[in-house]
Amino acid sequence: MTKEQALEKLKSYEMTSFAISHASGLIYWDAVTYAPKGSAEVRPNTMGELSRMGYELTTSPETTEMLETLMAVKDELDPVTARDVSELYRDYERTKKIPKDEFTAYQMLLSQSESVWHEAKETNNFEMFEPYLQKVFDTQKKFAGYYDSTKNPYDVCLDIYERGLTREKCDEFFSELRSGIVPLIHKISKAKQICDAPLKKCYPLEEQRKLADFIIDRMAIDRKYFNIAETEHPFTTNFSKKDVRVTTHYYENNILSGIYSNMHEGGHALYELHTGENLMYTSLAGGASMAIHESQSRFYENILGRCREFTDILLEEFKRRFPDNFNGISSEEFYKMVNVAVPSLIRTEADELTYCLHIMIRYEIEKMMFDGKITAKEIPAVWNRLYKEYLGVDVPDDKHGALQDSHWAGGLVGYFPSYAIGSAYGAQYLMEMNKDFDVKKAVSDNQISKINDWFEEKIWRFGMMKDPVDVFEDVCGKFKPQCYIDYLTKKFSEIYDL
Repeated sequence: MTKEQALEKLKSYEMTSFAISHASGLIYWDAVTYAPKGSAEVRPNTMGELSRMGYELTTSPETTEMLETLMAVKDELDPVTARDVSELYRDYERTKKIPKDEFTAYQMLLSQSESVWHEAKETNNFEMFEPYLQKVFDTQKKFAGYYDSTKNPYDVCLDIYERGLTREKCDEFFSELRSGIVPLIHKISKAKQICDAPLKKCYPLEEQRKLADFIIDRMAIDRKYFNIAETEHPFTTNFSKKDVRVTTHYYENNILSGIYSNMHEGGHALYELHTGENLMYTSLAGGASMAIHESQSRFYENILGRCREFTDILLEEFKRRFPDNFNGISSEEFYKMVNVAVPSLIRTEADELTYCLHIMIRYEIEKMMFDGKITAKEIPAVWNRLYKEYLGVDVPDDKHGALQDSHWAGGLVGYFPSYAIGSAYGAQYLMEMNKDFDVKKAVSDNQISKINDWFEEKIWRFGMMKDPVDVFEDVCGKFKPQCYIDYLTKKFSEIYDL
């Protein structure tokens, strides 16, 4: 195969690969939003067949020859094609190590697992979900051995979501974070507590849906290529930069939940919507890594969404929509309500300060599972013990405990540390952004598009053209977790008058 033939084959391959991925994504989206429950009986077969098609496409002799031909002349290719080929070859090398029948069976397992998880959470029945969860962890560990038997299996899983991340690096990061955050949480627990009762009153879901439109408009997200649905566990899925969809969840007695869920998922969506046009249909058309992705979502959710300038805007909107509940409440009072720091049960509802402790708990459980110290059956007991130890809260049931997240049901083992790393990245983004313009003034002046433009120039447009460490360091220099600790300490010391 000549270079020219290989380049033609590359285009054909990527269009077919995109189509399979698009179809799989649409089926998943439908499954967790609008599909009837009974459809779960047949969906695994469809997902299994699509995964088989994808596997055969990726590992076929023709694809192998195409990739090897282009890898041999990589220095002659333009930068985008060269990076694209390298990423595709990396995926090919990993995929071919898994036997096809095991690859397909695992995709079918995940489809079943996610459906069972939804029912298990709804009925508070961990026992129903436990055998699927055990199979997911067992398969992940087995596949890690296929990928690289010389490495710790959990390191292999971490690397999938954040290239180069290891247990050693995670342990060091979480240790530094814990030493900085826990003493601050203890000080706050002894300070005068903030009353946020107005936020817990009953707010009709239809009004909250209208607020979602207000938030999306404020974030300057193009609704032509974006929409919102509702599901049990909020997430973002990107079929392409022309079709990005998020889900959210509203609670009548917690008005902030839907608002900050939409800001979080909106941050993910902005990233995907602004990847380079030249990356469309390639393997590079997406976020650089999950920590980089979560750094965007957590930045919009917390650093922007919970800053005083944005809560002032939010308060005015609340007073307009719910005057009986918010008239008479000052800007300062509302800002403190939105930033209450109290250990809680649910990760997605956690405040900015205690959030990372939720991540540490999941990280510790994943390590125990990979080390063979516990089985899936023991996860609820370990979960409950760690929540008491780390956050001082009692878990009332598995629905509010080990069943609360959808990640493990979908095979996202090794993903959780990305949330904490991404959160910490945000503090350094803020420092760098403020060197170019006044970030808080941009928020108060309703110029979040100015912030969007900065991220597009520095991060979004590159997609996966760079390794994640390079994406971050090209903007901020070396990663310094202490910057995040300093940011949290300053913010919450002021809020609680410490």
